[in-house]
Amino acid sequence: MSTVTPQELVERALAASTVDGQITYVTESSEANLRWASNSLTTNGAMRSRQVVVISFVDGGAGMATGTVARTGSPDIAELVARSEQAARDAGPAEDAVPLISEAPAGSGNWDAEAAETSIGVFADFAPALGEAFQAARGRDELLFGFAEHQLATTYLGSSTGLRLRHDQPTGRVELNGKSTDFGRSVWAGVGTRDFTDVSVADLAAEVQQKMAWSQRRIELPAGRYETLLPPSTVSDLMIVAYWSMEARDADEGRSVYARQGGGNRIGDRLAALPLDLRSDPNAPGLETSPFQVVGGSSGSASVFDNGMPTPAVDWISGGVLTNLVRPRAWALKTTAPATAAVDNLVLEDPNATASPAEMIAGTERGLLLTTLWYIREVDPQTLLVTGLTRDGVFLVEGGEVTGAVNNFRFNESPVDLLARATQASRTERTLPREWNDWFTRAAMPMLRVPDFNMSSVSPAS
Repeated sequence: MSTVTPQELVERALAASTVDGQITYVTESSEANLRWASNSLTTNGAMRSRQVVVISFVDGGAGMATGTVARTGSPDIAELVARSEQAARDAGPAEDAVPLISEAPAGSGNWDAEAAETSIGVFADFAPALGEAFQAARGRDELLFGFAEHQLATTYLGSSTGLRLRHDQPTGRVELNGKSTDFGRSVWAGVGTRDFTDVSVADLAAEVQQKMAWSQRRIELPAGRYETLLPPSTVSDLMIVAYWSMEARDADEGRSVYARQGGGNRIGDRLAALPLDLRSDPNAPGLETSPFQVVGGSSGSASVFDNGMPTPAVDWISGGVLTNLVRPRAWALKTTAPATAAVDNLVLEDPNATASPAEMIAGTERGLLLTTLWYIREVDPQTLLVTGLTRDGVFLVEGGEVTGAVNNFRFNESPVDLLARATQASRTERTLPREWNDWFTRAAMPMLRVPDFNMSSVSPAS
């Protein structure tokens, strides 16, 4: 790694600017990981990386244009700035152009401090506990597979308007798969974490052991609509899809599930039968994330002109009613609506919920209990219909007890429609999305009961 500090790179880029504005940010990342298979550690490692992003703003007379160039390592800053400025000159006027942010948000960090760094030492307590889980699994003639990763990313953002912002983002996750020695049965447990001090290998291993015991009896069921218990991980994957679709412009222009028939958006409409709250908060305990925006490229949900914009807590759904959509400043000005930034975490909660997931299972006469979902793909943006597959354990619940594992299914459902049909939610708990955790790990969700979840076909996957 270069001896040039990230702060120096930002300052050099800003000093090299010859155009109407510039934003530069540098992200210093360090990562440590463990991987295991068949009850044995296979690899461990640590790595560091750096990304430098320069965004130039050029007023060509017809409007402000932007150009973004990114490089890894410690690139030639003069060349990087020149390429960014040329990209802006070659681009047309940006429709999201607004004045750059000039006021630093609260919680903008210690600019002068060195970047935070993780190491393999983050697993000092985790690794011995994992060894104990391996030994127990061998005693049951079962196999454990999985990985643990921890990353610390420090971002330094500077602008020609005087911003000097810094944020440290820790991100960790564990995925634990249990399999039978003939690989005929497979189950999963996972958790997200900031620092691994709150990760209990014993709890994850116990969850895997329980699901392996449940899966010893095999039951074949046809496709159809079933009362289904969606555990927090599956709820998070579905709610992330709903969240990523919350672009105000798409709704205002009639292109999304949040568009109102006849024009406008559905803010103020009831989406959930239960009094559910869907919210994001950069200060949510255990889910803390950046209090300001860092944007490399404009989209319907974010704008490069909004770099450094505060990301305060926001309620997306309150008491079951849609209350906000993601709205960059430029679109907010065009629609005379408040600018609302996306936040990198998500919480769904029923404030009246008292049951635990185990109590919801005990209260089920007959239904399916899922583990995770995967291959989730959008089918229709107007209804947000998605399709996907169940994975690593679908269990039959009868008389309040799990009686066996059933075959996998393909499902067709809309996350927004599921909110309208859910009849019970458990207490909310931190969880790890399975499908989306390469991009989104900070979530807290309840278990949801859906009386008629659409298992559209049987899947041959095992």
